[in-house]
Amino acid sequence: MIEHDTIELLRESDAGIQMGISAIDEVKDHVRDEKFRTMLDDYQREYAQLQNEIQGVLHAYHDEGKDPNPIAKGMAWLKTNVMMAVKESDEEIADLLTDGCNMGIKSLNKYLNEYGGADGRAEDFARRLIELQDRQLKELSVYL
Repeated sequence: MIEHDTIELLRESDAGIQMGISAIDEVKDHVRDEKFRTMLDDYQREYAQLQNEIQGVLHAYHDEGKDPNPIAKGMAWLKTNVMMAVKESDEEIADLLTDGCNMGIKSLNKYLNEYGGADGRAEDFARRLIELQDRQLKELSVYL
């Protein structure tokens, strides 16, 4: 049970990171404020670093990780592109990314409860991702 919950929590964290990186990729070229763009680049690097750590542990379990839910990813892409077509602004981008961070935090907390038998290392990765998204939320608030 511990190994199953550990792998599942790692996989969900990996998928969440992929969603975060993808969301930033979708909007970064539309950002006007250079400081904002730099902030997003920094967060992408932090996501990628955490993802590398998680994938290292997943590989030790002979698991390749998990791609984000295609429906969730498609809906996020659609929402982003529709909103950018309607109102392309740094404020709108911050709003979209804020929604994504909130969804990520909510999902990860749900997975921490659902996979309560996960080992401490998997829980630590999920909590680090939650902290990363929470910090990103605070920094995004300046642009709302």
